[in-house]
Amino acid sequence: MGSKALLLRYLDRFGIIIVVLLMIAVLTYLEPQYFLTFRNFSNILKQIAENAMLSLGMLLVILTAGIDLSVGSVLALAMMCLVMADIVGGWPWWIVVFIGPLVGIAAGLFNGFGLTLLRLPHPFIMTLGTLFAMRGLTNLISGGVPYSGLSDPVRFLGSAQIPLSFLGPGATLPVSAIVVAIAYIGISLFLRRAAVGRHIYAVGGNPNAARVSGINVDRVLLLVYALCGFFAGMGGLLTAGRTNSGFPLAGQGAELDAIAAVIIGGASFFGGRGTVLGVLGGVFIMGLLRNGLNLQNVSPFWQQLLIGFIIILAVWIDVLRRRAAVRT
Repeated sequence: MGSKALLLRYLDRFGIIIVVLLMIAVLTYLEPQYFLTFRNFSNILKQIAENAMLSLGMLLVILTAGIDLSVGSVLALAMMCLVMADIVGGWPWWIVVFIGPLVGIAAGLFNGFGLTLLRLPHPFIMTLGTLFAMRGLTNLISGGVPYSGLSDPVRFLGSAQIPLSFLGPGATLPVSAIVVAIAYIGISLFLRRAAVGRHIYAVGGNPNAARVSGINVDRVLLLVYALCGFFAGMGGLLTAGRTNSGFPLAGQGAELDAIAAVIIGGASFFGGRGTVLGVLGGVFIMGLLRNGLNLQNVSPFWQQLLIGFIIILAVWIDVLRRRAAVRT
């Protein structure tokens, strides 16, 4: 392997980390008093936890050349179900904390069975319908009004902070960051070492060849969408804990942030390509971008415009990368 090819290989694998480090350097230069502080980094870690969970599930779906537009609505439904159980129903906390992930799994299986049994031409159609259905169900359950005042144990994963006094005054680590780290390490090991993880890549690369080789494609898709729903439910649990509330409008547009993070992280819309490390880098890029723009007092409308162009750029790069791969 030539030096140029080796360099391109390392850039493809670790380029996302270089981008994150460059963003940190630029934001430190622009906002030296506010950006590079323990408080700000703790806030960034708390704020990206929701997108980190959604993006991890979205990665699994996109690896199979699919997409899940319903994750934001599933997050809201999971959040409202656990909030209603805690605040209105007074259920024990050790039951409430499992409600969000279980609701997410149920919604993911609904998507998966719709794809495998109805044989719809593309996951876009099924998950678009689920987006509206889950949002409507969320409003029906909550009456369209927000609730606040969760019990402390339910809030723990989303709001608790671990003091790191040995690093300096005010240094803390959000518990939600630990939850995210565990999830990313677990899925990374799953994709690299489990046979089913390799099957996910195979289905995304060529589903017909996967079937011929003996892979149960329908079962893989059911698992992938169930996991995507699970992580959306976890996102709902973390967001409820962070905000100490549940509100029917939660997660609106969150699916777009998740898709952006996955594509920016190097995954391919065409399936079969993507890594957990790349997605984590994409999540940090989105989080750092929003944090830096907020510190610069940039209007949220301009932020939406910029992020939209970044998504288009990321997809365009993916198309160019695929064309280059076909030529070689």
